[in-house]
Amino acid sequence: MATTSVTFDPSPSRAGAKGAKRARPTAPPGKPPRPWVVHALAWVAAGGLVLVLASGIDVETGSELRAPGGVAIFVGSLTGLVGMYLALLMVLLVSRIPAVERVLGQDGLVRWHKWLSPWPLSLIGLHAVFIVVGYAEAAKSGILQQIGTLVSSYPDMLAATVGLALMAFAGIVSIRAIRSRLRRETWWVIHLYLYLALALSFAHVLALGPSFVGHPLARILWSLAWLATAGSVICFRILLPIVRSLRYGLTVREVRAEGPGVVSVICAGRGVERMAISGGQFFEWRFLARDLWWQAHPYSVSALPRPPYLRLTVKTVGDHSAAVARLRPGTRVMVEGPYGAFTRHAQQRRRTVLIAGGIGLTALRSLLEDLPQASAPVVVVRVSKPDDFVFRSEVEALVRHRNGTVHEVVGGRSKVRFDAKVLATMVPDIRQRDVFVCGPIGFVEDVVAMAHRLGVHRSAIHYEEFGF
Repeated sequence: MATTSVTFDPSPSRAGAKGAKRARPTAPPGKPPRPWVVHALAWVAAGGLVLVLASGIDVETGSELRAPGGVAIFVGSLTGLVGMYLALLMVLLVSRIPAVERVLGQDGLVRWHKWLSPWPLSLIGLHAVFIVVGYAEAAKSGILQQIGTLVSSYPDMLAATVGLALMAFAGIVSIRAIRSRLRRETWWVIHLYLYLALALSFAHVLALGPSFVGHPLARILWSLAWLATAGSVICFRILLPIVRSLRYGLTVREVRAEGPGVVSVICAGRGVERMAISGGQFFEWRFLARDLWWQAHPYSVSALPRPPYLRLTVKTVGDHSAAVARLRPGTRVMVEGPYGAFTRHAQQRRRTVLIAGGIGLTALRSLLEDLPQASAPVVVVRVSKPDDFVFRSEVEALVRHRNGTVHEVVGGRSKVRFDAKVLATMVPDIRQRDVFVCGPIGFVEDVVAMAHRLGVHRSAIHYEEFGF
Protein backbone atom coordinates (compact mmCIF):
# COMPACT_ATOMS: atom_id res chain seq x y z
CA MET A 1 0.00 0.00 0.00
CA ALA A 2 1.15 3.54 -0.68
CA THR A 3 1.69 5.83 2.28
CA THR A 4 0.49 9.03 0.60
CA SER A 5 -2.90 10.07 2.00
CA VAL A 6 -5.49 11.76 -0.20
CA THR A 7 -8.60 13.10 1.53
CA PHE A 8 -11.99 13.21 -0.17
CA ASP A 9 -13.86 15.86 1.77
CA PRO A 10 -17.56 14.89 1.96
CA SER A 11 -18.59 18.50 2.56
CA PRO A 12 -21.01 19.95 -0.02
CA SER A 13 -19.43 21.34 -3.14
CA ARG A 14 -22.35 22.53 -5.26
CA ALA A 15 -25.08 23.77 -2.96
CA GLY A 16 -23.39 24.60 0.30
CA ALA A 17 -25.31 25.88 3.30
CA LYS A 18 -24.28 28.95 5.24
CA GLY A 19 -21.33 28.27 7.45
CA ALA A 20 -20.66 24.88 5.83
CA LYS A 21 -17.06 23.97 5.27
CA ARG A 22 -16.06 24.78 1.71
CA ALA A 23 -14.80 21.77 -0.22
CA ARG A 24 -12.29 21.76 -3.02
CA PRO A 25 -13.80 22.47 -6.44
CA THR A 26 -15.19 19.48 -8.31
CA ALA A 27 -15.61 18.69 -11.99
CA PRO A 28 -18.59 20.18 -13.88
CA PRO A 29 -21.92 18.35 -13.58
CA GLY A 30 -22.62 15.49 -15.94
CA LYS A 31 -24.70 16.10 -19.05
CA PRO A 32 -28.45 15.57 -18.57
CA PRO A 33 -30.22 12.90 -20.61
CA ARG A 34 -32.35 13.89 -23.60
CA PRO A 35 -35.07 11.25 -24.02
CA TRP A 36 -36.27 12.73 -27.33
CA VAL A 37 -33.01 11.59 -28.94
CA VAL A 38 -33.75 7.95 -28.06
CA HIS A 39 -37.35 8.26 -29.24
CA ALA A 40 -36.17 9.71 -32.56
CA LEU A 41 -33.59 6.94 -33.02
CA ALA A 42 -36.22 4.31 -32.19
CA TRP A 43 -38.44 5.64 -34.98
CA VAL A 44 -35.47 5.63 -37.36
CA ALA A 45 -34.74 1.99 -36.44
CA ALA A 46 -38.40 1.05 -36.95
CA GLY A 47 -38.40 2.80 -40.33
CA GLY A 48 -35.27 0.91 -41.31
CA LEU A 49 -36.95 -2.39 -40.45
CA VAL A 50 -39.93 -1.50 -42.67
CA LEU A 51 -37.57 -0.70 -45.55
CA VAL A 52 -35.75 -4.00 -45.07
CA LEU A 53 -39.04 -5.93 -45.18
CA ALA A 54 -40.19 -3.99 -48.22
CA SER A 55 -36.94 -4.60 -50.09
CA GLY A 56 -37.11 -8.32 -49.38
CA ILE A 57 -40.72 -8.65 -50.56
CA ASP A 58 -40.49 -6.36 -53.59
CA VAL A 59 -37.85 -8.38 -55.45
CA GLU A 60 -39.87 -11.60 -55.52
CA THR A 61 -42.12 -12.43 -58.47
CA GLY A 62 -44.98 -14.86 -58.71
CA SER A 63 -43.09 -17.16 -61.05
CA GLU A 64 -40.11 -17.35 -58.68
CA LEU A 65 -42.40 -18.27 -55.78
CA ARG A 66 -44.11 -21.00 -57.84
CA ALA A 67 -40.78 -22.53 -58.91
CA PRO A 68 -39.45 -25.58 -57.00
CA GLY A 69 -38.04 -24.35 -53.69
CA GLY A 70 -39.27 -20.80 -54.41
CA VAL A 71 -41.23 -20.32 -51.20
CA ALA A 72 -38.43 -21.70 -49.01
CA ILE A 73 -35.83 -19.50 -50.74
CA PHE A 74 -38.09 -16.44 -50.32
CA VAL A 75 -38.61 -17.12 -46.61
CA GLY A 76 -34.89 -17.79 -46.21
CA SER A 77 -33.93 -14.53 -47.90
CA LEU A 78 -36.42 -12.49 -45.86
CA THR A 79 -35.44 -14.02 -42.51
CA GLY A 80 -31.77 -13.45 -43.37
CA LEU A 81 -32.33 -9.77 -44.19
CA VAL A 82 -34.35 -9.09 -41.03
CA GLY A 83 -31.98 -11.13 -38.88
CA MET A 84 -28.91 -9.25 -40.09
CA TYR A 85 -30.65 -5.90 -39.61
CA LEU A 86 -31.61 -6.81 -36.03
CA ALA A 87 -28.04 -8.02 -35.42
CA LEU A 88 -26.77 -4.58 -36.42
CA LEU A 89 -29.24 -2.97 -33.99
CA MET A 90 -28.04 -5.36 -31.29
CA VAL A 91 -24.46 -4.20 -31.83
CA LEU A 92 -25.52 -0.54 -31.84
CA LEU A 93 -27.16 -1.01 -28.44
CA VAL A 94 -23.81 -1.87 -26.88
CA SER A 95 -21.73 0.60 -28.87
CA ARG A 96 -22.26 3.10 -26.03
CA ILE A 97 -23.58 6.01 -28.09
CA PRO A 98 -23.42 8.76 -25.41
CA ALA A 99 -26.83 10.33 -26.11
CA VAL A 100 -28.51 6.90 -25.84
CA GLU A 101 -26.47 5.66 -22.88
CA ARG A 102 -27.33 8.73 -20.79
CA VAL A 103 -31.03 7.95 -21.18
CA LEU A 104 -31.12 4.15 -20.88
CA GLY A 105 -27.97 3.53 -18.84
CA GLN A 106 -26.03 0.29 -18.92
CA ASP A 107 -28.80 -1.73 -17.29
CA GLY A 108 -31.35 -0.45 -19.80
CA LEU A 109 -29.09 -1.11 -22.77
CA VAL A 110 -28.26 -4.60 -21.55
CA ARG A 111 -31.95 -5.38 -21.00
CA TRP A 112 -32.79 -4.30 -24.54
CA HIS A 113 -29.76 -6.20 -25.86
CA LYS A 114 -30.88 -9.38 -24.06
CA TRP A 115 -34.47 -8.97 -25.25
CA LEU A 116 -33.38 -8.44 -28.86
CA SER A 117 -30.54 -10.97 -29.10
CA PRO A 118 -32.63 -14.18 -29.55
CA TRP A 119 -34.38 -12.71 -32.59
CA PRO A 120 -31.42 -12.12 -34.94
CA LEU A 121 -29.80 -15.40 -33.92
CA SER A 122 -33.04 -17.34 -34.51
CA LEU A 123 -33.85 -15.59 -37.78
CA ILE A 124 -30.35 -16.08 -39.18
CA GLY A 125 -30.52 -19.75 -38.20
CA LEU A 126 -33.89 -20.06 -39.97
CA HIS A 127 -32.37 -18.28 -42.95
CA ALA A 128 -29.72 -20.98 -43.27
CA VAL A 129 -32.28 -23.79 -42.91
CA PHE A 130 -34.76 -22.43 -45.46
CA ILE A 131 -32.06 -21.52 -47.99
CA VAL A 132 -30.61 -25.05 -47.87
CA VAL A 133 -34.07 -26.62 -48.16
CA GLY A 134 -35.07 -24.31 -51.01
CA TYR A 135 -31.90 -24.86 -53.03
CA ALA A 136 -32.12 -28.61 -52.42
CA GLU A 137 -35.69 -28.64 -53.78
CA ALA A 138 -34.65 -26.56 -56.79
CA ALA A 139 -31.67 -28.83 -57.54
CA LYS A 140 -33.59 -31.99 -56.58
CA SER A 141 -30.72 -33.05 -54.33
CA GLY A 142 -30.34 -34.13 -50.72
CA ILE A 143 -29.90 -31.70 -47.84
CA LEU A 144 -26.33 -32.76 -46.99
CA GLN A 145 -25.29 -32.71 -50.63
CA GLN A 146 -26.73 -29.20 -51.02
CA ILE A 147 -24.90 -27.96 -47.93
CA GLY A 148 -21.62 -29.16 -49.45
CA THR A 149 -22.44 -27.51 -52.78
CA LEU A 150 -23.32 -24.16 -51.15
CA VAL A 151 -20.20 -24.06 -48.98
CA SER A 152 -17.79 -25.14 -51.71
CA SER A 153 -19.24 -23.44 -54.80
CA TYR A 154 -20.95 -20.19 -53.82
CA PRO A 155 -18.88 -17.02 -53.19
CA ASP A 156 -18.20 -16.10 -49.54
CA MET A 157 -20.47 -18.91 -48.31
CA LEU A 158 -17.72 -20.62 -46.32
CA ALA A 159 -17.03 -17.39 -44.42
CA ALA A 160 -20.75 -16.94 -43.79
CA THR A 161 -20.99 -20.50 -42.44
CA VAL A 162 -18.15 -19.83 -40.02
CA GLY A 163 -19.91 -16.60 -39.01
CA LEU A 164 -23.15 -18.49 -38.32
CA ALA A 165 -21.28 -21.00 -36.17
CA LEU A 166 -19.69 -18.18 -34.16
CA MET A 167 -23.08 -16.52 -33.65
CA ALA A 168 -24.59 -19.78 -32.44
CA PHE A 169 -21.68 -20.34 -30.04
CA ALA A 170 -21.96 -16.82 -28.60
CA GLY A 171 -25.73 -17.24 -28.25
CA ILE A 172 -25.40 -20.54 -26.38
CA VAL A 173 -22.87 -19.24 -23.85
CA SER A 174 -25.09 -16.19 -23.25
CA ILE A 175 -27.80 -18.40 -21.77
CA ARG A 176 -27.96 -17.36 -18.14
CA ALA A 177 -27.40 -20.84 -16.71
CA ILE A 178 -24.20 -21.17 -18.75
CA ARG A 179 -23.03 -17.55 -18.47
CA SER A 180 -23.23 -17.63 -14.67
CA ARG A 181 -20.60 -20.39 -14.63
CA LEU A 182 -18.11 -18.46 -16.75
CA ARG A 183 -15.57 -15.92 -15.65
CA ARG A 184 -16.43 -12.44 -16.87
CA GLU A 185 -13.20 -12.31 -18.90
CA THR A 186 -14.06 -15.56 -20.70
CA TRP A 187 -17.59 -14.43 -21.51
CA TRP A 188 -16.29 -11.07 -22.77
CA VAL A 189 -13.79 -12.69 -25.17
CA ILE A 190 -16.43 -15.07 -26.53
CA HIS A 191 -18.82 -12.18 -27.03
CA LEU A 192 -16.27 -10.44 -29.24
CA TYR A 193 -16.78 -13.25 -31.75
CA LEU A 194 -20.11 -11.66 -32.68
CA TYR A 195 -18.24 -8.77 -34.30
CA LEU A 196 -16.17 -11.25 -36.28
CA ALA A 197 -19.29 -13.21 -37.23
CA LEU A 198 -21.00 -10.11 -38.65
CA ALA A 199 -17.87 -9.15 -40.59
CA LEU A 200 -17.64 -12.64 -42.12
CA SER A 201 -21.30 -12.51 -43.16
CA PHE A 202 -21.17 -9.09 -44.82
CA ALA A 203 -19.76 -10.09 -48.22
CA HIS A 204 -22.08 -13.06 -48.78
CA VAL A 205 -25.17 -10.93 -48.06
CA LEU A 206 -24.31 -8.48 -50.85
CA ALA A 207 -23.08 -11.16 -53.24
CA LEU A 208 -26.05 -13.54 -53.05
CA GLY A 209 -29.02 -11.69 -51.53
CA PRO A 210 -31.88 -11.28 -54.05
CA SER A 211 -32.48 -7.77 -52.68
CA PHE A 212 -28.96 -6.74 -53.75
CA VAL A 213 -28.21 -8.63 -56.98
CA GLY A 214 -28.86 -6.08 -59.71
CA HIS A 215 -29.90 -3.41 -57.18
CA PRO A 216 -26.94 -1.04 -56.68
CA LEU A 217 -28.90 1.45 -54.55
CA ALA A 218 -29.86 -1.30 -52.10
CA ARG A 219 -26.20 -2.36 -51.92
CA ILE A 220 -25.12 1.20 -51.18
CA LEU A 221 -27.74 1.73 -48.43
CA TRP A 222 -26.99 -1.62 -46.79
CA SER A 223 -23.25 -0.95 -46.93
CA LEU A 224 -23.79 2.46 -45.31
CA ALA A 225 -25.76 0.80 -42.50
CA TRP A 226 -22.90 -1.63 -41.87
CA LEU A 227 -20.32 1.14 -42.01
CA ALA A 228 -22.35 3.31 -39.60
CA THR A 229 -22.58 0.42 -37.13
CA ALA A 230 -18.87 -0.40 -37.35
CA GLY A 231 -18.04 3.31 -37.13
CA SER A 232 -20.10 3.70 -33.95
CA VAL A 233 -18.28 0.82 -32.28
CA ILE A 234 -14.85 2.09 -33.36
CA CYS A 235 -15.61 5.70 -32.43
CA PHE A 236 -17.33 5.26 -29.07
CA ARG A 237 -15.66 2.08 -27.78
CA ILE A 238 -12.11 2.60 -29.05
CA LEU A 239 -11.19 6.08 -30.31
CA LEU A 240 -13.09 8.19 -27.77
CA PRO A 241 -11.72 6.29 -24.75
CA ILE A 242 -8.17 6.62 -26.14
CA VAL A 243 -8.58 10.37 -26.65
CA ARG A 244 -10.04 10.88 -23.17
CA SER A 245 -7.41 8.74 -21.50
CA LEU A 246 -4.60 10.68 -23.19
CA ARG A 247 -6.25 13.94 -22.19
CA TYR A 248 -6.57 13.07 -18.50
CA GLY A 249 -3.33 11.11 -18.14
CA LEU A 250 -4.57 9.23 -15.07
CA THR A 251 -2.18 7.23 -12.91
CA VAL A 252 -2.66 5.33 -9.67
CA ARG A 253 -1.69 7.52 -6.70
CA GLU A 254 -2.80 5.33 -3.81
CA VAL A 255 -4.52 2.02 -3.06
CA ARG A 256 -6.30 2.24 0.29
CA ALA A 257 -8.10 -0.44 2.32
CA GLU A 258 -11.65 0.65 3.17
CA GLY A 259 -13.01 -2.50 4.76
CA PRO A 260 -12.86 -6.30 4.60
CA GLY A 261 -12.03 -7.13 0.99
CA VAL A 262 -12.74 -3.56 -0.18
CA VAL A 263 -10.14 -1.12 -1.50
CA SER A 264 -10.22 2.34 -3.03
CA VAL A 265 -7.94 3.22 -5.90
CA ILE A 266 -7.20 6.93 -5.98
CA CYS A 267 -6.04 8.16 -9.36
CA ALA A 268 -4.44 11.49 -10.20
CA GLY A 269 -4.47 13.22 -13.55
CA ARG A 270 -4.55 16.50 -15.40
CA GLY A 271 -7.66 18.34 -16.47
CA VAL A 272 -9.88 16.29 -14.14
CA GLU A 273 -11.84 19.50 -13.51
CA ARG A 274 -13.16 19.18 -17.10
CA MET A 275 -14.43 15.64 -16.52
CA ALA A 276 -18.20 16.06 -16.64
CA ILE A 277 -19.55 13.26 -14.44
CA SER A 278 -22.63 12.74 -12.32
CA GLY A 279 -22.71 10.96 -8.99
CA GLY A 280 -23.73 7.31 -9.42
CA GLN A 281 -21.92 6.86 -12.74
CA PHE A 282 -19.05 4.50 -13.50
CA PHE A 283 -16.13 4.08 -15.87
CA GLU A 284 -14.78 1.06 -17.67
CA TRP A 285 -11.28 1.00 -16.15
CA ARG A 286 -8.23 -0.41 -17.92
CA PHE A 287 -5.11 -0.57 -15.77
CA LEU A 288 -1.94 -0.76 -17.84
CA ALA A 289 -0.28 -3.38 -15.68
CA ARG A 290 0.78 -6.92 -16.42
CA ASP A 291 -2.20 -9.29 -16.85
CA LEU A 292 -4.65 -6.34 -16.64
CA TRP A 293 -3.95 -4.14 -19.66
CA TRP A 294 -5.98 -6.21 -22.14
CA GLN A 295 -9.32 -6.01 -20.30
CA ALA A 296 -11.55 -3.23 -19.00
CA HIS A 297 -13.93 -3.64 -16.06
CA PRO A 298 -16.76 -1.41 -14.81
CA TYR A 299 -16.24 0.15 -11.39
CA SER A 300 -18.27 2.97 -9.88
CA VAL A 301 -16.76 6.29 -8.94
CA SER A 302 -17.23 6.43 -5.16
CA ALA A 303 -16.86 10.21 -4.91
CA LEU A 304 -17.17 13.17 -7.23
CA PRO A 305 -13.76 14.23 -8.58
CA ARG A 306 -11.52 16.38 -6.41
CA PRO A 307 -9.03 17.69 -8.98
CA PRO A 308 -6.54 16.26 -9.59
CA TYR A 309 -7.95 13.13 -7.92
CA LEU A 310 -10.58 10.57 -8.91
CA ARG A 311 -11.58 7.66 -6.66
CA LEU A 312 -13.03 4.26 -7.50
CA THR A 313 -13.80 1.55 -4.96
CA VAL A 314 -13.64 -2.18 -5.60
CA LYS A 315 -14.69 -5.31 -3.72
CA THR A 316 -12.32 -8.21 -4.33
CA VAL A 317 -14.66 -10.92 -5.63
CA GLY A 318 -12.71 -12.17 -8.65
CA ASP A 319 -9.29 -12.34 -10.27
CA HIS A 320 -9.47 -8.85 -11.76
CA SER A 321 -10.65 -7.06 -8.62
CA ALA A 322 -8.06 -8.95 -6.54
CA ALA A 323 -5.35 -7.78 -8.94
CA VAL A 324 -6.65 -4.21 -8.68
CA ALA A 325 -6.04 -4.34 -4.94
CA ARG A 326 -2.35 -5.04 -5.67
CA LEU A 327 -1.82 -2.16 -8.10
CA ARG A 328 1.32 -0.12 -7.63
CA PRO A 329 1.34 3.67 -7.47
CA GLY A 330 2.34 5.12 -10.83
CA THR A 331 0.38 2.54 -12.88
CA ARG A 332 -1.18 4.24 -15.89
CA VAL A 333 -4.94 4.10 -16.28
CA MET A 334 -7.27 4.29 -19.30
CA VAL A 335 -10.96 5.03 -18.87
CA GLU A 336 -14.07 4.59 -20.98
CA GLY A 337 -17.06 6.65 -19.96
CA PRO A 338 -18.54 7.98 -17.74
CA TYR A 339 -21.56 5.73 -18.14
CA GLY A 340 -24.85 5.19 -16.37
CA ALA A 341 -28.30 6.72 -15.98
CA PHE A 342 -28.29 6.07 -12.23
CA THR A 343 -27.94 9.79 -11.48
CA ARG A 344 -29.74 12.77 -10.01
CA HIS A 345 -31.05 13.51 -13.51
CA ALA A 346 -33.42 10.54 -13.10
CA GLN A 347 -35.04 12.10 -10.04
CA GLN A 348 -38.79 12.70 -10.47
CA ARG A 349 -39.69 13.91 -7.00
CA ARG A 350 -38.37 16.34 -4.45
CA ARG A 351 -37.27 13.74 -1.89
CA THR A 352 -35.39 10.46 -2.24
CA VAL A 353 -34.62 7.16 -0.58
CA LEU A 354 -31.29 5.48 -1.37
CA ILE A 355 -30.94 1.75 -0.69
CA ALA A 356 -27.57 -0.01 -0.96
CA GLY A 357 -26.67 -3.65 -0.68
CA GLY A 358 -23.03 -4.35 0.18
CA ILE A 359 -20.57 -2.75 -2.23
CA GLY A 360 -23.49 -1.06 -4.00
CA LEU A 361 -22.86 1.67 -1.46
CA THR A 362 -20.02 3.01 -3.63
CA ALA A 363 -22.35 4.27 -6.36
CA LEU A 364 -24.86 5.56 -3.81
CA ARG A 365 -22.16 7.46 -1.97
CA SER A 366 -21.26 9.52 -5.06
CA LEU A 367 -24.93 9.89 -6.01
CA LEU A 368 -25.67 11.17 -2.51
CA GLU A 369 -22.94 13.79 -2.90
CA ASP A 370 -24.61 15.01 -6.09
CA LEU A 371 -28.14 15.34 -4.69
CA PRO A 372 -29.50 18.80 -3.78
CA GLN A 373 -29.92 19.68 -0.13
CA ALA A 374 -33.72 19.66 -0.43
CA SER A 375 -33.74 15.94 -1.26
CA ALA A 376 -33.84 15.04 2.48
CA PRO A 377 -32.56 11.56 1.68
CA VAL A 378 -33.31 8.44 3.65
CA VAL A 379 -30.35 6.09 3.22
CA VAL A 380 -30.78 2.37 3.94
CA VAL A 381 -27.61 0.28 4.02
CA ARG A 382 -27.87 -3.53 4.01
CA VAL A 383 -24.65 -5.28 5.05
CA SER A 384 -23.68 -8.60 6.60
CA LYS A 385 -21.31 -7.10 9.20
CA PRO A 386 -20.84 -3.59 10.61
CA ASP A 387 -17.35 -3.38 9.05
CA ASP A 388 -18.91 -3.83 5.59
CA PHE A 389 -20.43 -0.34 5.85
CA VAL A 390 -17.63 1.44 4.01
CA PHE A 391 -17.50 5.25 3.94
CA ARG A 392 -19.71 5.38 7.03
CA SER A 393 -18.43 8.77 8.18
CA GLU A 394 -18.65 10.26 4.68
CA VAL A 395 -22.20 9.01 4.15
CA GLU A 396 -23.33 10.27 7.55
CA ALA A 397 -21.81 13.71 6.89
CA LEU A 398 -23.47 13.98 3.48
CA VAL A 399 -26.85 12.85 4.84
CA ARG A 400 -26.61 15.16 7.84
CA HIS A 401 -26.01 18.18 5.60
CA ARG A 402 -29.09 17.29 3.56
CA ASN A 403 -31.30 16.84 6.66
CA GLY A 404 -31.73 13.14 6.00
CA THR A 405 -31.47 9.94 8.01
CA VAL A 406 -29.43 6.75 7.80
CA HIS A 407 -30.71 3.25 8.61
CA GLU A 408 -28.50 0.18 8.89
CA VAL A 409 -29.71 -3.38 8.37
CA VAL A 410 -26.87 -5.56 9.66
CA GLY A 411 -26.79 -9.35 9.51
CA GLY A 412 -27.34 -12.30 7.20
CA ARG A 413 -30.60 -12.82 5.33
CA SER A 414 -31.53 -15.79 7.46
CA LYS A 415 -31.06 -13.83 10.69
CA VAL A 416 -32.15 -10.27 9.95
CA ARG A 417 -35.34 -9.62 8.01
CA PHE A 418 -35.49 -6.89 5.39
CA ASP A 419 -38.80 -6.87 3.56
CA ALA A 420 -41.50 -4.47 2.42
CA LYS A 421 -42.87 -4.12 5.96
CA VAL A 422 -39.48 -3.17 7.38
CA LEU A 423 -38.84 -0.75 4.51
CA ALA A 424 -42.23 0.93 5.04
CA THR A 425 -41.38 1.42 8.72
CA MET A 426 -38.08 3.09 7.82
CA VAL A 427 -39.58 5.22 5.05
CA PRO A 428 -43.29 5.84 5.79
CA ASP A 429 -43.61 8.33 2.91
CA ILE A 430 -41.86 6.11 0.36
CA ARG A 431 -44.67 6.59 -2.18
CA GLN A 432 -43.79 10.29 -2.36
CA ARG A 433 -40.08 9.64 -2.93
CA ASP A 434 -37.77 8.50 -5.71
CA VAL A 435 -36.23 5.13 -4.88
CA PHE A 436 -32.59 4.56 -5.90
CA VAL A 437 -31.32 0.99 -5.42
CA CYS A 438 -27.83 -0.37 -6.02
CA GLY A 439 -26.21 -3.70 -5.24
CA PRO A 440 -26.00 -7.33 -6.37
CA ILE A 441 -28.60 -8.48 -8.90
CA GLY A 442 -30.66 -10.55 -6.46
CA PHE A 443 -30.73 -7.78 -3.86
CA VAL A 444 -31.81 -5.18 -6.41
CA GLU A 445 -34.59 -7.42 -7.74
CA ASP A 446 -35.91 -7.96 -4.21
CA VAL A 447 -35.91 -4.27 -3.31
CA VAL A 448 -37.53 -3.24 -6.60
CA ALA A 449 -40.30 -5.78 -5.90
CA MET A 450 -40.71 -4.32 -2.39
CA ALA A 451 -41.04 -0.81 -3.80
CA HIS A 452 -43.72 -1.99 -6.23
CA ARG A 453 -45.65 -3.64 -3.40
CA LEU A 454 -45.48 -0.41 -1.39
CA GLY A 455 -47.06 1.52 -4.23
CA VAL A 456 -44.05 3.37 -5.64
CA HIS A 457 -44.66 4.28 -9.26
CA ARG A 458 -42.44 2.47 -11.76
CA SER A 459 -41.05 5.77 -13.11
CA ALA A 460 -39.77 6.67 -9.62
CA ILE A 461 -37.71 3.48 -9.19
CA HIS A 462 -34.12 3.66 -10.42
CA TYR A 463 -31.54 0.93 -9.99
CA GLU A 464 -28.05 -0.22 -10.87
CA GLU A 465 -27.13 -3.90 -10.67
CA PHE A 466 -23.64 -5.19 -9.92
CA GLY A 467 -22.99 -8.32 -11.94
CA PHE A 468 -23.10 -9.52 -15.56
